[in-house]
This record gives sequence, structure tokens and C-alpha cells, in this order.
Amino acid sequence: MKPERPIRVLQIIDSLGMGGAETWLMEVLRLWSKSDVCRIDFLATSGNPGIFDEEARRLGAQVHYVRYGRAHLPRFAKQFRQVLREGRYHAIHDHQDYASGWHFLIGASALPPVRVTHVHNPWLHIEANYAVSFSRRLTTIVGKRLVRQLATHVCGTSEEILRRYGFQPAQARRPKVSVVHCGFDIEKFNRSRESDRQSVLSEFRWPEEARIILFAGRLDRAMEFEHPQNHKNSWFALNAVRAAVERQPSVRFLMAGAGEHSRQDLESRIESWGLKDNLRLIGVRKDIDRLMRAADVLFFPSRQEGLGMVAVEAQAAGLPVLASTAVPRECVVIPELYSALTLDEPIELWAAALLQIMTKPRFPLELCRRALESSPFSIANSARRLEEIYSSTQQ
Repeated sequence: MKPERPIRVLQIIDSLGMGGAETWLMEVLRLWSKSDVCRIDFLATSGNPGIFDEEARRLGAQVHYVRYGRAHLPRFAKQFRQVLREGRYHAIHDHQDYASGWHFLIGASALPPVRVTHVHNPWLHIEANYAVSFSRRLTTIVGKRLVRQLATHVCGTSEEILRRYGFQPAQARRPKVSVVHCGFDIEKFNRSRESDRQSVLSEFRWPEEARIILFAGRLDRAMEFEHPQNHKNSWFALNAVRAAVERQPSVRFLMAGAGEHSRQDLESRIESWGLKDNLRLIGVRKDIDRLMRAADVLFFPSRQEGLGMVAVEAQAAGLPVLASTAVPRECVVIPELYSALTLDEPIELWAAALLQIMTKPRFPLELCRRALESSPFSIANSARRLEEIYSSTQQ
């Protein structure tokens, strides 16, 4: 029997912000809005609007704001179950790791037949919760057990992150465990760079000889290396680029991402170094593809990642990547564009690597396009994998 069309799916997220999962789901929505394959709705457990809400509605999705948390459980349960009943969904896809087990328990008899838990976030966030209190640990442990009992599928952005969360990739028994990579529109990144490079140089009033290092990720709340709120390693990145500038004054740095809580402190440090022109903190940007085409290297020294989609997007743009070895190697599609160092290497070695990588010629765009379009990261392949999961009980 052919699956019913369109397949109706409820995506559970924090909010429709600029995170990797959210930008992926928006790409899926854009693709499916042109067909009758699936219809996606969103439930935002933060209760807050996001940057993509209006576009999602224009593309036919409903966005439900249902705040989740201990103080809001009775109201959450009532509203959540109402959304499930009225939506008559075929599948629910929860992107909040172990918390999804609690969501599924609360949904109980109103749940659709396909229930997907998706693991995106680095394990250090779970470790931080463990350290807070016994009640947090207990909530996490029970949430994991509920996922095993109530989910039909557990997906992860990489094999590495699945194992960290205690799920074995390729597990066939229920819940089925598999890697489902986030996808994106390859063509958006795979374009000629000249006009974008000139426009970026003009925007920041930099000279033609400037060599641009790009960092794309949230500014961390903490500067201490081992701190659980140090994820993207933004303070480490600033210091490594500072060392590169000392060797080569033509180096310029763009640090794109949210994090107003840290911005003022980091900018004051940059000013004290006398590098306000070289090192720019530019906030949330919707033109990361343009910045990638203009840049000479993507700097990605994260302490942990679920996968690291920004590194994959950079490869689509032909942009070389210098990452930490903590980033899962599953993000490597074009080995010639990817380099990695361990985080215990000295800052000076990272700076030297950045400078050396920037001297390499740009990789041919056509080869980048072919490699990415045939990979699981293309939006067509990624969406097709989701469709297989969502229709798995309708076959």
C-alpha cells in the first residue's frame, strides 16, 4: 500500500533560529512546499518566535508555541496533546535528544505511529546537566529510557554522536538507529566568488591584499577551555587568529554568530590588542554562503560537534577548512579541502596552519558540486531519507 500523501509531520524544536537543525528543516520545507510529499509543522518548546517563523508560515507550515519546562508541564501537556490531535500527524520528529522521551510520554495515546528522536547536540551539554544536580541527572537517565521505549527511530547527525548518547548505529531492532545528516542546497554555496569577495572587502573597508579567515558559530558564554559553556571555542579562535595577524598583518577575521552576552567582553579584548580593524565580530548573518565565497579559510576549532554542518557547507563553496580533531570526520566530503589539528597543539601551530592553508589555490567548484550532490548532505538526498523514515509504518 502506498503511503498517504502528504505525510504530515510535527517537528519539535526549541525555536526556528539559525541553528544547524533549524536551517536544515527550513531547506526541507522549501523543497517539500513544491510537492505533495510531506507537510511539516513546528512546535517551539521555548515558547519564543524565531527568525524563520514568517517564511515557514508562507510555505504552509503552522508554528505552535508551547513552552516546555517543569513550571509549565500541565499547560504543556494540554496544548501538546491538542496539537497532536488536531494535526492528525503520521510522524513526530523531536530534535531535543533525551527530552524527547518525556515529550513522547506526555503525548501518550495521542502520538502518531512514527516517533523519531534526533540527536544533534554535543555530549558536553549532557555532561554539564549531569553536574548540576541529582534531579537533572535523574531526568536525563529516565528520558533516555523513555526514548528506548517510546521512539520508533533514533537518528543522529553522525555515528560518533549516536555512540556518545548510548545508541549503536545500524541497530535494526526497535528503536531503529541510523545516521541522518542534515542537508542543504548545494547550489547556494557553489558559486563563483569574485563579486562576493569584492563586496565583502568593500563592506568592511579592507584592502585587496586582505586574507580572510571566517568563523561561523555562536560566541561561547565562557572563555575557560574546559568550561561546559565553551563549545565553539571562540576565545581559542580569537587567540589563534591574533597570532596569525602578528605573523601576517594582511590577515583579517570575521566571526559570525549569536552571543550578545560575550560580545562586549571579546570586543574590549580585541580593542586592547589594537586589532579592531583586523578582527570583526559581526553577529548573526543570513549571508554565510556569501562570506564563505569571500573567505580564504574556515576556522572551526570546536571542542565537540554533533557533526559540523558549517564545515560541509564550506566544502561546497570550495573553501578550505581548518578544524579540530574533535569534529567528527564524517563531515569530510572533499579531503583535499579539510585539515585538522588536536586542541592540545600550541596556538602558534594553529596560526601557522591557517597561514599555510590560505596560500593554497581554490578547489574547482565543479568538483565540489559533484562531490556534494552525490553525498548524504545534499538536500534532495537528505529529504529522501526523511521521507523513508516518515512513511515506514505506511508501507
